[in-house]
Parts: sequence; C-alpha cells; structure tokens
Amino acid sequence: MNLFITGATGFVGGSVALRLLAAGHGVRGLVRDSAKAAQLTALGITPVLGGLDDHDLLVREARMSDGVINMANSDHAGAIESLIEGLRDSGKPLLHTSGSSVIGDDARGLRVNDAIFDEDTPLVVDPAKQPRRDVDLRVLGAGLEGIRGVVICPSNIYGTGTGLTPVSFQIPFLVNRARESGVVRIVGTGVNRWSNVHIDDVAELFLLAVEKAPTGAFYFIENGEDSFADIGAAIARRMALGPVQFLPAEEAAKDWGEMHAFFTFGTNSRVRAKRARRELGWAPRHSSALAWIEQEMPV
Repeated sequence: MNLFITGATGFVGGSVALRLLAAGHGVRGLVRDSAKAAQLTALGITPVLGGLDDHDLLVREARMSDGVINMANSDHAGAIESLIEGLRDSGKPLLHTSGSSVIGDDARGLRVNDAIFDEDTPLVVDPAKQPRRDVDLRVLGAGLEGIRGVVICPSNIYGTGTGLTPVSFQIPFLVNRARESGVVRIVGTGVNRWSNVHIDDVAELFLLAVEKAPTGAFYFIENGEDSFADIGAAIARRMALGPVQFLPAEEAAKDWGEMHAFFTFGTNSRVRAKRARRELGWAPRHSSALAWIEQEMPV
C-alpha cells in the first residue's frame, strides 16, 4: 500500500512510518520545513511539504493514497474533515491516533482510580477532553461515508523512537526537568496510575491495523501500568538523584501548564488493550516501563 502519514517527523509517526516501510509499504509524510523533508527522504519517506491547515493538499494526498494515518494532532478536527473528504466513498483506511488521557480523571496525583477501561467499557470523558472524543467519533463514523475509519488510542508511550524524533513526551519531560533542577518532581503524591506501552509495540499495532482492522474499530494500546511515584523513583535511580519531590497540581500548573499538570501527569489513565490482542493478534513484546527506565533509557 502507498500510505499518506501526517506527523511523519514525530516520535510515533516516524517510528510507525519506518515500520511500514520495513513491511513493504510506501510512505508519503507530511512535513512543514525543507530541512526535515530532506531527512525524511534519507529514510526512504517521500516528503510532502505542508501542514494540517492545508485543506486542498490533504484532500489531494488522501485521494492519491491507498490509505491515511493521522499522527500529527489528536485534536485537529479540520484536518480530519479534509482527510475524510479526500477518502470519501473509496473504502480506504483512515487511521486516527487519539490518546488515553481522553478518559483521564481529576485525581491531581493524589488518588488511584479503580476504573479500568477497555474497548467494551463505556468511556467517562472529562469536558476538557470531549473535543478529542468528538474527533474520535467522527473517524469511527466515517464508515457511513465509505471509509474504513479506525481509532488507535495509545497510553503512555516509552522507549526510543526509530524516526527523526527519538523521544516521547511524558517520561522525557520529567527527565529533562530533573536534569535542570537536580531533582525528579511529580504531581501530587504520584499514586495515580497510567497504562504504558513501548514504541516498538505501538508501531507493530499500527501495521496490523492498517492491514486488517475493520471499519469502526477502536483500539486501546497498553502492556502494563505504573504509578507516577514508581516512574519518578525509577528515573531518580537511573539518574543517581535524591528522593522524588512532590508538587501540588496547582503549583505544577504554574510551570508546566494546566493541561500537563492536571491531565498528562495528574490523572489516572488505566486501560486494557483487549480488542487488539483478540482481533488483530497483537502480541506486545515489552512489558515494563520501569525496567526500560532503569536499564535502557538514555541519560
């Protein structure tokens, strides 16, 4: 298949693009600047200069492709409308990348939520995340317009990416701030828990989904979970730093921004990837974010 990918220079998008190339697919990747375009070319990805607001370009690329994977922005409703227009009545796949903070709560790092969501569980969506859920639902309903719409919803992704961007967000964010301050800081007491998944296993699921996922499929991606207290302690051990410090969410919001303090690091986001295992035969190989932090994470 010849696939068009948005976010091809990113952590997830780049790793997925290279996995698709290794499996024999062709990849055209959306990129905003010429320097990164040259880097994509060196990796075997055909660069497409433009952005998510370039309606005509997205429509054209979608029509030319055998399928589209959106990994640039989980919340960009306009880009999804453009891609749907380009794919309408084609039967081609549109894979959209969401994120499991969509079911995040208001724990502020102070409590564990017993709720664990899978694809058969009604989701509880905070009003702040409803726009993201609305984009998900738009893609899932694209089957009515002759498109094989699929939503893939990763949890906290760790590992080293194989594309132009080798680092993810959550764990590297804590590492970078620890490097600056000399101490690992987490929101609240860090008892809140997130599911985790390794980037290599993410890329494998995208490959399976583009080839086999049915219309309207929604997949969580995870293989294990940890509290942020445990993640912070593992980072501190890896970096040979002292005890983890605890930040009230309101204080963290002043430096990190409200979305990061209250959702990225303060929530519980506990999911189970039942459907991908059952339906696609997905068999993740990496099971411990803590082991990766302590044994493999670049410092």
